[in-house]
Amino acid sequence: MRRKEKLVTGNIYHVLNKSIAGYNIFPSDEHYENIIQIIRFFSVGEELPRFSRFISQARNQGKSFEEYLDEQTNSRRPVDIIAYCIMPTHFHLLLRQVKDNGISNFMGNVSGSYARGFNAWQKRKGFLWEGRFKNVPVTKDEQLLHLTRYIHLNPVTAGIVEKPEQWKYSSYKEYVEVKKGKYPICKYDGLFDMSPHEYRKFVEDQKDYQRELAKIKKIALE
Repeated sequence: MRRKEKLVTGNIYHVLNKSIAGYNIFPSDEHYENIIQIIRFFSVGEELPRFSRFISQARNQGKSFEEYLDEQTNSRRPVDIIAYCIMPTHFHLLLRQVKDNGISNFMGNVSGSYARGFNAWQKRKGFLWEGRFKNVPVTKDEQLLHLTRYIHLNPVTAGIVEKPEQWKYSSYKEYVEVKKGKYPICKYDGLFDMSPHEYRKFVEDQKDYQRELAKIKKIALE
């Protein structure tokens, strides 16, 4: 089934995918790390081997996944990842489409690859995801900045952690650490005129409000 509105190359979208029936699809650190590797893998380019084969190739060459992937990255990136957060039953991505059909192809690869691995591990069959991913276009610079905050505060809002930096499975640390890691996932240079310290304050000043707002919404739905 095609989408009513075609995703436009060059535009930015907030993308969300949920598990079927609120199923916890990331029951361990290993599962969170696996989906992040898959997201990184399918964002860098095309004509790479299957994900599982790629992992084996990296190990055989005595290289880390990140190091080996960095060597294989080509110029045909389908998407740029601006921000992400992996939650127990869903994940948020802020994506810029770099090439036509980039987001749809990327999300199909990510969702399909993780579902196949998870089903094999659980010895289960059937759908893992609720349906096709949801997407919301980002039309204003201010909306983009606030979306990164919303995404990074998800674990705090859900009551999983007290501070966003305590959640290992988001891009928050890429935003607030002065010294970036050697293999960052996100590409947001030029999008925000804000230092790591200013961004930390921007996010943390809102965490209590966002948590209370979530409580109000939950009560209203009961």
